[in-house]
Amino acid sequence: MTKSELIAALAAANPHLRQPDVELIVATIFEEITAALARGDRVELRGFGAFSAKKRDARTGRNPRTGESVAVSGKAVPYFKPGKELRERVNGGPLQQPRRGAAPAAD
Repeated sequence: MTKSELIAALAAANPHLRQPDVELIVATIFEEITAALARGDRVELRGFGAFSAKKRDARTGRNPRTGESVAVSGKAVPYFKPGKELRERVNGGPLQQPRRGAAPAAD
């Protein structure tokens, strides 16, 4: 699914929203996740997964053409860890309905 397909699916599922509004919502969500990762923050979406930035250390690489050693600097790379509900769903588990309201009282 591409970003455009996601926007179209969300607009179709929510007829009260105009497509330009859905585009703005999706762009804002992506921008906020990106900004949080750039700050070094973790973004957790319960039931879906967590985005974080992992640090890769500097290392010595090789130029495949010449075989020459090349210094590769350290950097941060985005990382996604899927949540339990997402893993179960991808592996054929049942669709969990979103929880609404308070949890039932324990006896």
